[in-house]
Amino acid sequence: MSFDFLAPDAATQSDRFAPVARSPMERSAQAAGAQFELRDGWNVAVAYVSAEQDAEACRRIGGWADVSHLGKLELQAPPQELEALVAQSAGGATLELGRAIRAAGAWWCPLTRSRALVICEPAVLPALREQITEAAPTAAPSASVVEVTTIFAAMTLAGPVAREVFARFSAIDLRPQITPVGALRPGSIGRQPATLICEAPDRFLFLFGWAIGEYMWSIVSDAGEHLGARPIGVDALAPIRDPADAEEASTHA
Repeated sequence: MSFDFLAPDAATQSDRFAPVARSPMERSAQAAGAQFELRDGWNVAVAYVSAEQDAEACRRIGGWADVSHLGKLELQAPPQELEALVAQSAGGATLELGRAIRAAGAWWCPLTRSRALVICEPAVLPALREQITEAAPTAAPSASVVEVTTIFAAMTLAGPVAREVFARFSAIDLRPQITPVGALRPGSIGRQPATLICEAPDRFLFLFGWAIGEYMWSIVSDAGEHLGARPIGVDALAPIRDPADAEEASTHA
């Protein structure tokens, strides 16, 4: 059975209808003063004041961004098949429980030995989904590739106060020695099941159920504002590079 119909990019545009995907936190972002742009079929909160001022506020204190537009795929297969599928689709990447691997423009997140979540920019999603689907028959005949972009909403919380903000509504230990860059931490956030990735120093991506988007925004907003943080647009977030790309860029610098 194909689940391609669940993909936001599968919506068909016509002369009378232009589909637009929307985050469950859009109304909260709009009320906070977000400026929106249509990108890859999504209505995205790109800035609140300006990208530069948002980024500066995040560097000085902290901020949170709605990144629910990120593409998400769930892979399920017997452990050996799952490892083979990821290796073939992500340039030889090896899964390790408790760690998110950055490769092929995506985060590869093993939730169990037989289940993994792939997270990427929406522009990358169609080609990556096709690549995984084409690799599955030989690398993992028993695998299922399920589109879950609109099952999981997502936020990025970053800045010097990010850990303290999280501590107000989650018991996940985010100290650098416990949760270093690349750490993957399924757990309770705001008393809701969630999955967290440490994307960079003082920067955390976390996913949770689509239906609780507004609730999650409210608890992050309440905790963040008390510590001087504020909402920021996605343009304030530095792109996350694959390690191979970052190494090549530093070599040519």
